[in-house]
Amino acid sequence: MGYFRELPDIYYPSPLSNKISSGDLIVVKNIFRRGKLYDYLSDNATLFNKYVIEDGDRPDTISKDLYGTSRYDFVVVLIAGITNITQQWPVQDYQIYDIALEKYKTEAKLNETHHFETLEIKDSSGHQILPPNLIVDEEFKIDGTSVRFGTNKFTLVSQSGNIQLDDKSEYTAKVDNIARPVSNLEYEIAENEKLRKIDVLREGYLQVFLNDLRDVTRYDKSSNYITSSLSQADVDLVT
Repeated sequence: MGYFRELPDIYYPSPLSNKISSGDLIVVKNIFRRGKLYDYLSDNATLFNKYVIEDGDRPDTISKDLYGTSRYDFVVVLIAGITNITQQWPVQDYQIYDIALEKYKTEAKLNETHHFETLEIKDSSGHQILPPNLIVDEEFKIDGTSVRFGTNKFTLVSQSGNIQLDDKSEYTAKVDNIARPVSNLEYEIAENEKLRKIDVLREGYLQVFLNDLRDVTRYDKSSNYITSSLSQADVDLVT
């Protein structure tokens, strides 16, 4: 990944078995110098575009698509806020089932309910009474039309068609299906889909970002300073 080319070097006590003395040093990349966007950059939404990661996309292929070269894969990762690529990058659709099965152990567990999600309810005037996709439990309920002011009718909005609810004192997930069960497998699929939506840096701001990244990782002058891109570790602290 090109990110490591941007990191400064550091003289570090050699861990090699063939070293001559404890004072032997080797040059390594200082992975503890973390690059970050300046506040004016990270707070400016106009610098970013929304991007949906498709099946088979990788940081290098997205970099190629956005910037004409795969070398800026690290920019894609940093802008997306990814710190663990194995956990925060979406897997391909065909892999989801096997991964979920390994996690939940059996197909029966895969089909068990993970949680409930509300369906949308609107009144006769089109006002939203219950927003969709709230995570609730199977005991979830709301007050019905008979205990509310006026003679409003409630309509349950769903993909299978809108249903007018009966006039009653309360509506529940169990009886009135105002929330739908989401299985463990459906949950894992939905979580993977969330990972597909990331922010990417607009091409016109790429050089600004690279310059800022280099400024952040550059060494300040200190007792261990050699150059702006090379320092020496404190031997007393690491031996």
